[in-house]
Amino acid sequence: MKTENLFKASLIATALASVLTACTIDLDLDDDEDDAEQPSQSESLTLKFSEVATPITTSAQQSILASREVEVNGQLQSIGYNRIMATGHEDSITGEIFGLSKNHMDQPIYFEDGSEYVCNGTNDGVGSGLDYNSLIHKNDKIYMVSQFECQIGSMYVQELAQDAETGALSPVEGTLEFISQKDEFGGWVHCAGQTTPWNSHLGSEEYEPSGALTVGEDGKTGSFYYDAIAPYWDGDLTKASPYYYGWTPEVIIEDNGDVTYHKHYSMGRFAHELAYVMPDNRTVYLSDDGTNVGLFMFVADQEKDLSAGTLYAVKWNQVSKENNGTANLEWVNLGHATNAEIREWVAKKPHLSDIFEVKKPVDGSCEDGYTSINAGSHECIKLQDINQDSVIDEKDEKIASRLETRRFAAYMGATTEFRKEEGITFNERDGKMYIAMSEVASGMNDASSNDTGGPNHIRVDSNACGVVYELNVSADSSIGSDYVAKDMQGLVAGISKSYPAGDKYEGNSCDVDSIASPDNVSYLADSNVLIIGEDTGSHNNNMIWSYDLDEGTLTRIFTTPLGAETTSPFWYKDINGFGYLTAVAQHPSGREADKESEIGYVGPFRFSMNDK
Repeated sequence: MKTENLFKASLIATALASVLTACTIDLDLDDDEDDAEQPSQSESLTLKFSEVATPITTSAQQSILASREVEVNGQLQSIGYNRIMATGHEDSITGEIFGLSKNHMDQPIYFEDGSEYVCNGTNDGVGSGLDYNSLIHKNDKIYMVSQFECQIGSMYVQELAQDAETGALSPVEGTLEFISQKDEFGGWVHCAGQTTPWNSHLGSEEYEPSGALTVGEDGKTGSFYYDAIAPYWDGDLTKASPYYYGWTPEVIIEDNGDVTYHKHYSMGRFAHELAYVMPDNRTVYLSDDGTNVGLFMFVADQEKDLSAGTLYAVKWNQVSKENNGTANLEWVNLGHATNAEIREWVAKKPHLSDIFEVKKPVDGSCEDGYTSINAGSHECIKLQDINQDSVIDEKDEKIASRLETRRFAAYMGATTEFRKEEGITFNERDGKMYIAMSEVASGMNDASSNDTGGPNHIRVDSNACGVVYELNVSADSSIGSDYVAKDMQGLVAGISKSYPAGDKYEGNSCDVDSIASPDNVSYLADSNVLIIGEDTGSHNNNMIWSYDLDEGTLTRIFTTPLGAETTSPFWYKDINGFGYLTAVAQHPSGREADKESEIGYVGPFRFSMNDK
């Protein structure tokens, strides 16, 4: 799908000049006549961004480029990229270093050469760097809660100052603080997140370690990913457990400014990319990143409280392979649980064999009494007497449903065939949800090796450049939610394209005028715009796109330096009358100078000028 250039020749120079790494763009909106024409917060918004050119020069490829102008209901505003801070930033008053990893006693961790173990994705640390950042407007202050995608998953909170005239955001010296996770076994590979409707930070722990791991005589398990947490436990992995990780954490800023931290064990354990809360404050969709993964929905018992609820896994009932796959969705009930019930079992440090007996198939088949599944590989599994009360019952199912959620979902007949399931967002205007798949492959293909032993629910063609899917949601009295996804079909897809040697776009394996490896998505509330960010791999410089839901067109609005992923774009429509589209350039290894991951925003947008 070709991108529509909304501003043509008048903005060619602007696009080429949009090489911004740390500057703040002043808004040319001081004229009272222009102010009177700005839309109020309650109005529907039609947004059209100026387009950024695909980077081809060395300078452009090592920079962050962003749209310089946006039309808001026909009125032109000046915007741009503005850096807030980068990993390694040191607060001169608190002494805290942004992204510094700490151990189970909240003491700094150091590399062998004595330097600080900062999670930036380009040093000797194991992981990708800064990922998601929540902006929380509370107590007449703006807080930024940040999480880091390293095996030792750190979190920080930072107060931000907002310029009353321009809306520019900047760190307040003396307010950077480390968020302790030691009371909940530490953090792990914090990936995407959401600022919840009740103004808290809802995070994630991706790529849960295998419950079959054991510590050998050499003090290691043999899993590079898991063994990388050893510094958190002062080198002693026997203090840890794989079941400590793979959950959904939440950070709450209290009325007095204190920070509280929880893990929501009731929501299941798997490779959490994102937990997304729907407008009812109860229904939460949970994406699972990897190969042969599931899609999950959690319905909390009470609004704004995720400590107890019922978990569901989707079953894909295919209608057609066209349009990258169309299906009706069925939700398989995995049972009810509370945080307290599941945490008790996490603290016991079980082994996978305590939950499921797992056998390899013989000649492709499972013996009687075992269930054949494929949740990553063909396995024959049998639920164990986890409670050791001489009977296998719903108590054992409850524990298995949360500690081995993906296996249990397959055991119950749900679909575990999705590939690289990433971001989620919801368009309340049209009643539609969007989910990104960075790649359509493996179990999503018909009769692939990843279907062996499983039900082969999904049977679509491969798309190495990825697809964003659209889901219609509606009320379901049997589940008790007004936001249950009923069907799923492709909305916008990447296009494979080979550029010949010597071409200015050489090295890109997907069309530069369409999405590639879609990662996180964000709907701009009350508008025509779906924001699509890219993972690394298929474009030389990864991009963020504005997809016009009314016109079906794409506009490139943001590009990262070489090697950098665009993580967790998120939309804040109104913070004291200003709007912000946050974005992270994660692990920019292709930048000659500064290789730190950084958080910034495109904006500020102004939607209620009459209030200023």
